[in-house]
Amino acid sequence: MGKRIVFAIILTVIAAFAAMSSACSGSSAANENNAASETPIVDVTTAQAVVMPIPAYIEATGNLASDAQTDVAPAIAGKVVEVNFDIGSYVNQGDVLLRLDARDAAIRLEQARAQVEQQRKAADQAEAGAQQALANLRQTQARLGIGDGQTFQIKDFSQVKSVTAQLELAEKELKRAERLLESGDIARNIYDQRKSQRDALLGQLDEARSNAAVAIKAIDTARAAYEAAKAAAASARAGLATLQATVAAAEKTLSDNAVRSPISGYVSERTADLGEYISPSAPNTKIATIVRTSTLRMKIDIPEQSIGKVATGQGVSLQTSTYPDRNFAGRIVRVAPSLNAQARTLTVEAEIQNVDGLLKPGQFATVRITQSKPENAVMIPVAAVRTDGETNRVFIVKDGMVREQFVQLGLLENQMIQVKQGVAEGDIVATSNVGQLTDGTFVRAV
Repeated sequence: MGKRIVFAIILTVIAAFAAMSSACSGSSAANENNAASETPIVDVTTAQAVVMPIPAYIEATGNLASDAQTDVAPAIAGKVVEVNFDIGSYVNQGDVLLRLDARDAAIRLEQARAQVEQQRKAADQAEAGAQQALANLRQTQARLGIGDGQTFQIKDFSQVKSVTAQLELAEKELKRAERLLESGDIARNIYDQRKSQRDALLGQLDEARSNAAVAIKAIDTARAAYEAAKAAAASARAGLATLQATVAAAEKTLSDNAVRSPISGYVSERTADLGEYISPSAPNTKIATIVRTSTLRMKIDIPEQSIGKVATGQGVSLQTSTYPDRNFAGRIVRVAPSLNAQARTLTVEAEIQNVDGLLKPGQFATVRITQSKPENAVMIPVAAVRTDGETNRVFIVKDGMVREQFVQLGLLENQMIQVKQGVAEGDIVATSNVGQLTDGTFVRAV
């Protein structure tokens, strides 16, 4: 009787355990079915990877540098009374960066200008005196009938010439009268008349010569007066020129109190403050450093086997990690005349247009030098690429599910980008909602 009771209890426990196991199995299957029914499906657009001809290029890396950089320093010493710039400011060529106290310079300029006015009046007066002296000389020369540079002699004086001619005639008449007197052909009184005429003419000749000497002295005096007046005018003009140079120097000093930007660009360093005394003779006198970034430079090292593929004027395309989906155009402008003997490379320099100011000096960049002969490449839409840091990936769609694939990218052409590794021609890639995708996500093409 007791054994039967024990056996019945054991059967009851086994039945209860079997029921519990069956219930648990049913619950697990239901959970699996519910989980399967709740798996998310992401709607995506798709595109097919295609092979397209793209420009061939030589690829290199390097750092960008500014096209021009200058340290700005003052030309004169002074106290800073105005500062118009700071780090990061954009300044145009000729903009006033700072001003120094210009009161002393303004006073010196006014004094110099006053001296110039005084000297100008003196120079004008001296010039007028020289002109008057020249007019007197001309009048004296005109009275004597001589011109500039001519030498005047007493014998050329008109009165002397006239009296000399009369004297010569009188001498002839006297000699003839003397012969006739000896022969008795004329009376003594006629001879005396001829002699008296000759003697009178001798006196007239002496007087004419005396007048000529006075005239010569007058010319010499007028010429000396003119030369003295001309020298005085020249000295006055020289003094005026010296003072005008002093004014120009004072004007420059006043202008130098405004320190201007020599180029257009961005301020990368500022070392001057309001109220500070600065001097060009002090060490490290610069007040700012300005870099021009509208055009950037990039040095490119070309391997020896490729130097025949580059030349001045050739176009280049540049990319940075900051803007992976954007190309910046440039051109090779300089080519080194020789190779680097150790690295066996040729250095060329390209100029990159940066009118938008997106690129910065010092940035690391990849540059591609386009070749004339294109090459085939696998291309996909840029929208298919998801970039996380320096990692690029795409999602290949197959049988309603995506497979994550890390890729190596190449040349960007419009809205298509080259895939060097990771995608084959004909692969279908997701081009929308790629941020919601992971490896194995179910998708539905729309």
